[in-house]
Amino acid sequence: MKPGPRNLITDVAGLKVGNAQDAGLKSGTTVLTADQPFTAAVHVMGGAPGTRETDLLAPDKTVQAVDALVLSGGSAFGLDACSGVVDGLRAMGRGFRLGPAIVPISPGAIIFDLLNGGDKGWTQNPYPALGRAALDNAGAEFALGSIGAGTGALTGMQKGGLGSASLVLESGHTVGALVVVNPIGSVTTPGERHFWAAPYEIDGEFGGLGPDPRAGLGRSLRSRKMEAMAALAGEAVSSEGSNTTIAIVATDAVLTKAEAKRLATTAHDGMARAILPSHGPHDGDLVFAAATGAQPLNDPAADMLALCHAGSLCLARAIARAVYKATPAEGDILPCWSET
Repeated sequence: MKPGPRNLITDVAGLKVGNAQDAGLKSGTTVLTADQPFTAAVHVMGGAPGTRETDLLAPDKTVQAVDALVLSGGSAFGLDACSGVVDGLRAMGRGFRLGPAIVPISPGAIIFDLLNGGDKGWTQNPYPALGRAALDNAGAEFALGSIGAGTGALTGMQKGGLGSASLVLESGHTVGALVVVNPIGSVTTPGERHFWAAPYEIDGEFGGLGPDPRAGLGRSLRSRKMEAMAALAGEAVSSEGSNTTIAIVATDAVLTKAEAKRLATTAHDGMARAILPSHGPHDGDLVFAAATGAQPLNDPAADMLALCHAGSLCLARAIARAVYKATPAEGDILPCWSET
């Protein structure tokens, strides 16, 4: 397995990613779409998810393909980013057709970034416009770090962000991950330089420092994020519903909805390798899977095993890259990895 030419989820041919953000708001939206509708699934392991239209992704539901997947900041307000994406897709003539009616299918998920130092005093929900702008910006190349839905993301100890990574398998299939990193847990070990995902790093893609050589790690549950949010609010802040890592794992393989759900499920292993703790009661951790169906499985059993393993590796690396690429901005309540 080797990274694709971009080391981005868009190494899966036909996929496009768009970002839109508001620096004053310290929030934004990220959209994944494709040249054609694609098979999608989702698996939720966090205890506090925020989602739209995810029920239709279950294997027993009739919808077989979607037009886009949306990742957004803004908590419940950010779910309206999907409305902006749907408007844009309809204008393109994209969507499920029933006679003259066109209904774009665009499930989404959100992170909580309402206490991050940004100006949240809007009078009109900004997320529909951010969703539409992100869709309009979609392309094969995109930046990582403090951009799109990762603009205002925070980890337990430093700024989070938007991350991505890819792998090309020996079978010829490509797998990629896209993630917004906003957990209560930490992406780095105590000392804040070494990444938990270091054993899976390729070619120094997030600093090349290697694993932390110390033993007995992982026993501290301190979250500088929750302390900073409480200071900003002027009172104690519950961690419930205020953290989430949301991701998409994609492939060019031909997958059924059930196989796509297995890909999403096993990709959570990558989240657990890169964030400590993860999948807690107060995180809304979830993974979407997307399959463009360009390449059939040559050996279904062996290929599915490889795809699932690659998905988890890509997600772990993408999480570390999100934090590594984050950049400082005025009003930040946590430092970036580059500043520690």
